[in-house]
Amino acid sequence: MATTYVFVGILCFAFAGSIGMSDLHLLRMDNIKSKSAQYNMDLRKALLKRAAAEIGVREKTGKNDGERVEEYLAVAGLEKGAPYCSAFISWLFKKEGFSQPRTGWSPALFPVSRLARSALPGNIFGVYFPELKRIAHVGIIERIAGDWCITIEANTGLFGGREGEGVFRKRRHRRMIYRVADWVGPERRVK
Repeated sequence: MATTYVFVGILCFAFAGSIGMSDLHLLRMDNIKSKSAQYNMDLRKALLKRAAAEIGVREKTGKNDGERVEEYLAVAGLEKGAPYCSAFISWLFKKEGFSQPRTGWSPALFPVSRLARSALPGNIFGVYFPELKRIAHVGIIERIAGDWCITIEANTGLFGGREGEGVFRKRRHRRMIYRVADWVGPERRVK
């Protein structure tokens, strides 16, 4: 009997706490109250604006090369011809004044200290490839549309693989996303 009372009490508490929650859209970037949170959203918007400006960049010969691709690679300390999806992320963050990340190794973008519980615009996502037994492709989340993430990714193509010919806007189902990392925050920026 006591168990029933506890269970009913929990249900009542949960119901009362959820009143008005149906109107709350946690992923909206214009529903921010505090100055710190607004600054964080401004950083995210700046990253996404820069990423969107890169859509359409293409490799010169299809071998992970070309002037802009080589700029991405250089930020991560990689040479022409290396895969560059992670280097692109490092380039974006560097251009926006962040001291990190700086890597060309996609799994390195997901340390435990940076893992996010939910996807927000400006977060980094990782796709797991079972044949490699690791995250082997990354991009930045532009927005959430129901069960879909609209992303901006480099070293991909029309079909969304990890070897492609440039920078594209993609639509990925949330089930395709293995990890999400948050590298954005005022304490992480050096400018």
